[in-house]
Amino acid sequence: MWLSGIAMLAAGALVFVPGTEGHAGAATREGGTGADAKAVAAAGATTPFVTVEAESGKLGGGAAVRSIGPGGAAPTAASLESEASGYAFVELSGAGSSVTIPNNTGKNANTLVVRAAIPDAPDGGGITASLNLYVNGTLRQAITLSSQQAWNYRNATTNPDDPHAGGEAYHFYNEFPVWVTGAPIAPGSTITLKKDAANTAAFYDIDSVDLENVGAALAQPANSISVVSNGADPNFQKDSTAAIQDTVNAARQQGKSVWIPRGTYLTNSLVAKPLDFTGVSVKGAGMWYTTLYRKVPLPANSWRSQILVGSGTTLTDLQIDTNAVWRGVGGTGGSDYGINASGAGGWQVERLWTRHIDANWLSGTGGTIRDSRTADTYGDGYNINNSNTKNPDKLGLDITVQNNFARGTGDDSFAVYSDSGAAGTNGQLSGAKILNNTAIAPWWANGLRIAGGRDIEMKNNLVNSVSSNSALDIGVFGDTGHPLESATVSGNVLLGGGGWNGVRHGVRISSPSSTSLYPDAYTNVTMTDNVMRGALRAGLYIDRTRVTATLRTNTIDGPATQGIWITSGVTGTGNFTGNTVRNLRPGQVATRNDSASTFKITG
Repeated sequence: MWLSGIAMLAAGALVFVPGTEGHAGAATREGGTGADAKAVAAAGATTPFVTVEAESGKLGGGAAVRSIGPGGAAPTAASLESEASGYAFVELSGAGSSVTIPNNTGKNANTLVVRAAIPDAPDGGGITASLNLYVNGTLRQAITLSSQQAWNYRNATTNPDDPHAGGEAYHFYNEFPVWVTGAPIAPGSTITLKKDAANTAAFYDIDSVDLENVGAALAQPANSISVVSNGADPNFQKDSTAAIQDTVNAARQQGKSVWIPRGTYLTNSLVAKPLDFTGVSVKGAGMWYTTLYRKVPLPANSWRSQILVGSGTTLTDLQIDTNAVWRGVGGTGGSDYGINASGAGGWQVERLWTRHIDANWLSGTGGTIRDSRTADTYGDGYNINNSNTKNPDKLGLDITVQNNFARGTGDDSFAVYSDSGAAGTNGQLSGAKILNNTAIAPWWANGLRIAGGRDIEMKNNLVNSVSSNSALDIGVFGDTGHPLESATVSGNVLLGGGGWNGVRHGVRISSPSSTSLYPDAYTNVTMTDNVMRGALRAGLYIDRTRVTATLRTNTIDGPATQGIWITSGVTGTGNFTGNTVRNLRPGQVATRNDSASTFKITG
């Protein structure tokens, strides 16, 4: 994963190293040897862009860094700091304030993605404001930022956009893709974001900037049918929903593929049936070139705008974006799944960029999604599941999520979810693999989650900064959730975690509750060669109620409280061998076992 300035914890402090690139290991830190160093070197996705943290840049004109300091009090409410990557950002609030970052990628950059927050409107609904972009000190262009798809209010009594209905503010940031005007930004050049007199928002909170050199748009493949030939409009003027579906249907009948040329295609149909790509190969001109944009009248009524990916579908090289403003699949806020994948015959998705969706919902047998990215979602980034009703097309068997990048998700960035259904008749999910992915700054829930299943593998992933919950949560979801029969968690780098949603920790391991369909089931997990660094409370927390855990050659570095904490009331065993707990705060212990009579630690 090309990541510059990634937050690492060195000698107990979060340190940003500007100008580095590569996997997580490119960030220099102290004390990394053996399995620790190997995990850091291998973790995360490989992406075509480099991310520079704003707080690693040069400040000017009164700009200031705001952050959560290592070892400080854990947050009790969502904040701009808790939702920022690395728990830090640069605030531009006065005229002339600026932040300058270098292009140290070694490549030209013809696009940027600016992750930033600006204020909400006084009565909700957001505002739009410009911010000036300079290259090597010369004004290049004004970029447009908006808070219309940010600033939701949790538990508001009217709607989630209403700041006057008793809710708690969260979901502050959005990402803003920018094509650079004029010549690409050359290696060694400087990029300055500056609040000038024409930039009228009260503040601009800059979290990070992605630099990418995007290649030319892809050409139409042979033996394909263009959606434009069936009436789809690449100029975003008329609705293209029916034209796209007609093209897919024709391609399916003729044994051809579907081509979606460069352009932005309006899909604002309020029909209840979503686009269905089952059994067809659908290809766009590239994630920066082909966009399917769902723009339905808000508040929406019952409608579905997701894309169905079924047996035999291949979907590649495009972007899905929406005008959704709050969560609720098919609901009034306009949110729906990005893709809804199922099918007993397998499916494949590559290089798909989803924005402002609910979740990418992934089921079936033998499906794979890779080399994709998602941002600013209202639900999970990528959720592997077996549905909640018995269905041969939704068994949740052998699904792989590999080399994907998720930032600013509104639920777990990457999740495995096995549900037995209300009657307990839905089979166990198995064989899920979550490999070499990157999760940055989810604003709700966890970076990684395993909720039940069998033979789950979660390997070489990177999590950096979690606002509300944990970097990794292992256990079960709800009373109908299947227990976790077996999972291997290895080589992951987990930075932060332990957020404001109750008392959370860096990593949590739990089991079914007393009201579950499986109240006596154990959670069974093996964790090896993981790095857990900078938790805002305990590094690893085991609770409720039956757990069998093997922890081998893991590193827990600089947690705010205990290294490992087994709370009271836990029954089970822990085989702990070769683990390292270091950089503890004064008065804290490496392992605290409040269930010593019932949870036996060996090794």
